[in-house]
Amino acid sequence: MYKAHCSGRKHRSALRGSNAVYHCSVCGLNVSGNSWKSHTQGKRHRKNAEEQGISREVAKEAPVLDKLPGQTLCTICDQQVSDRLWSVHLSTWRHQRRSQFAAYQSVLAESEKDKHGIEIAGDFDFDIVEPSAAASGVAKSIAIRNTIPLSNMILVGSTLMSKKGKKYHSPFTAGTQPQVAIKFGSPVTISVTLRQAYHGTCDDRLEIRFKDVKLNKEFIVSRRLKAVIGNREELERLKPVAPYVPRQRTTRLVEREIVEGVFPPALKAIPYIGKLPLAEIPVFLPRRIDSETYGRFFKNLLWIEEHRMEQDLEIYDIPNATLIPHVPFYYLRVPGLAEKRPSVLVGDRILVQEQGAQNGHWFEGGVHKVLRDEVSLRFNASFKHTTGQTFHIHFKLNRFPLRRQHLTMDTAFTSDRILFPGNTHLLPQLPDPSLVFVNPLIGNNPAQRQAVASIVRQPPGSPPFVVFGPPGTGKTVTIIEAIRQIVARDPKARILTCAPSNSAADLIALRLTELGAEKVFRFYAPSRFKSQVPDGLLAFTHMRDDQHFSVPPIPILKKFRVIITTCVSASVVQGVGIPRGHYSHIFIDEAGQATEPESMISIKTIADNDTNIILSGDPKQLGPIIRSGIAREFELDTSYLERLMGGDIYQVHKNEQTVVKLTKNFRSHRAILKFPNDHFYGGELEECGTPKVINAYIGSSLLPSPKFPIIFHSMSGKDDREASSPSFFNIHEAVQVQTYVEALCSDKRIRITDNDIGVITPYHAQVLRIRRTLQAKADGVKVGSVEEFQGQERKVIIISTVRSSREFVEYDLRHTLGFVANSRRFNVAVTRSKALVVVVGDPEVLSLDPLWREFLNYVHTNGGWKGAPPSWDTSAPVDGAGGYDAQVRELAIADMNDFTQRMEELTLAGSANDENAEALDAGVDRPWREME
Repeated sequence: MYKAHCSGRKHRSALRGSNAVYHCSVCGLNVSGNSWKSHTQGKRHRKNAEEQGISREVAKEAPVLDKLPGQTLCTICDQQVSDRLWSVHLSTWRHQRRSQFAAYQSVLAESEKDKHGIEIAGDFDFDIVEPSAAASGVAKSIAIRNTIPLSNMILVGSTLMSKKGKKYHSPFTAGTQPQVAIKFGSPVTISVTLRQAYHGTCDDRLEIRFKDVKLNKEFIVSRRLKAVIGNREELERLKPVAPYVPRQRTTRLVEREIVEGVFPPALKAIPYIGKLPLAEIPVFLPRRIDSETYGRFFKNLLWIEEHRMEQDLEIYDIPNATLIPHVPFYYLRVPGLAEKRPSVLVGDRILVQEQGAQNGHWFEGGVHKVLRDEVSLRFNASFKHTTGQTFHIHFKLNRFPLRRQHLTMDTAFTSDRILFPGNTHLLPQLPDPSLVFVNPLIGNNPAQRQAVASIVRQPPGSPPFVVFGPPGTGKTVTIIEAIRQIVARDPKARILTCAPSNSAADLIALRLTELGAEKVFRFYAPSRFKSQVPDGLLAFTHMRDDQHFSVPPIPILKKFRVIITTCVSASVVQGVGIPRGHYSHIFIDEAGQATEPESMISIKTIADNDTNIILSGDPKQLGPIIRSGIAREFELDTSYLERLMGGDIYQVHKNEQTVVKLTKNFRSHRAILKFPNDHFYGGELEECGTPKVINAYIGSSLLPSPKFPIIFHSMSGKDDREASSPSFFNIHEAVQVQTYVEALCSDKRIRITDNDIGVITPYHAQVLRIRRTLQAKADGVKVGSVEEFQGQERKVIIISTVRSSREFVEYDLRHTLGFVANSRRFNVAVTRSKALVVVVGDPEVLSLDPLWREFLNYVHTNGGWKGAPPSWDTSAPVDGAGGYDAQVRELAIADMNDFTQRMEELTLAGSANDENAEALDAGVDRPWREME
């Protein structure tokens, strides 16, 4: 019946009538009305207009169905289809799914109309209801009138869609007496009640069934029930400021002539002995990766990633900007600068073009200062500025970090011992050392003790050694102890220590200061400011003219026993003339967060056949941030550490010469630790945290289960976007997070500060919303992405998952859950906490992902659930292969078909097409790393 309906002339005619179609004379295409704007702003349309020398702003024309010979416009899918393939197109899953949805929307709209003389008067939208009122119950009266004097109508009854098969929890109830006669002039009243004790959105559909006695015929009139439970003032303050309109990528800017800018002295603070090559685009991507093709392979991936980075940077371009002159400098305000959106460093390039100037002519500004929300630029002397001028600002990618990685890939050092280690590279270990541990706690930890001993016993030229450190197991402490043991035992040892970020490098340096400033040197890039450096490390640095960080003369630099820097800045040692093989050991901490080319900067440029490499990190946590989907497909987001651990000689428990796994967790309560321990670490982690800290919230009134310090707060909110930003936010979750923070801070039994609380959310727009809610009362609470919290810990972690879509028919798990459905992000997020984890989210959406479903089952089984109950059996086994999104979609389609069939059986049919195309920007919530 359904297929016959969809293929019928009436159905297709209705679709054309409800979704107007226009002809684009520029492209020679028929385009549906709801796609007209996106079409005329699209790349293909703009290119066609440019080639024809006409404006892309074209008037809508009547559709020309025979404009393209041999093709027919499918109005459902909004595309031209070859007549030869028309029957194939009609049978495709995509067309049939859209046809189903269009038919359902049409029938649904028809069901909401008053009919056969029955009029239903009343407001079915409860609007915003205060939580206290919703908890007590709010009722609305609905009047049903018969407007035909001699008709004989009966109210058969009413049903809520949520109650059919107990699909989901609903806060609505409807009271009707069955078989009530509705007479002309005597309206019948029914009551709809909302009762719910927690915040969020509520949605249901009420079907009211009537019977025309004279015709012996039944029909249905439906109404959508809606409510939002929350504080009106808070929700109004956080709601979207403008409707979301997908951002269109602008035409690539032409850069024909660039007047070179004036750059800060910081760029000359380091006496490099060679010139950095430009790094040209490679010719081809090798089919296989080995020691010979290794460099070319990664150079290609670096170029692919650079191309995407440049594209993503374009979204920060500023039209109609003004410059504030402080000659010779000009100050430019950059929104989002404090968030590193965009990331701008001293020495970067920013292009400036006066509005209306010749296309392709730009002035280059060298960045001299970076303040909280503005930068100072210096241009060529020919740059002219007058009051009231406006400019187009174009941010340019700083290529120096990438060029240093390209230079690294060009080096001749391609030892298989380092790049592709195997059993043949294993060497007999040195005699078992009698170690006296500087940190006595390590002596009482077998895994840490073994890791340090294995590193010390390595003969020169051994394969890389890995310290596998799951969350809270003290991998950095282990690395510090190993460095100190090497320095104490071997006077000739020289150690280069790297980390992907300055914060991680600072942590290592601070713990090595006891060795003294004559042995330890902390190198910073010249773009860094004194104010960004911990006071305790300034004595371990070198500055040029007391203005810019630099390096001391080579003879002094070579005397340091330990040098600490970031992975990218490690290029300085080779760049200033330190000979290959000078360092006996290269340590890379948090190695799982660095790309392989970044890790190789220190290894391929300065190591020789005797240099030992030690990596520490956790391949089960977040890897490096890669913006290009293509580069991720070729595994540029797989770190050197993770790649090595896929090799046979790095299987844990098989060879302690190459890897040791730390197992004592000093951070989290056992209930918090158990789930990630079982799912990511083979159940090997042991709870060893300080009881007073990890048990702080046991017995708290916040907990649904007093001995289980995890809360899942179930709520159905609404994920929104605004203006041109594709990043999602959920104001209901933001308010709920605020409520938890206020409750934690006002708890007199457990005293905590803002610094004890961390809020993690995967979307930048939600970060900003939550910060706004906490600004007045808890401004010190850190709110950020999962990436910002890796390596950190808090007594309490609150997670806002944001996504709360109900478009089950069009469900795409990857698009719907986005960053949320990522096992590594999940692992990092839930392992940051010592004493309490609170997750605020929509269980109907989260449960589509198998890992999240298992976690929700774990929390529910242990009594940590708040809010609406789960709609599935939490005791049932979870299918790790997933497919829950497909199941939900199939159920939703079945519901649609059931509804459509019932309406058609009641002789009501029709259709409408209401399809929203979603444009996603995958990079908008991917953080920008500061590489200097």
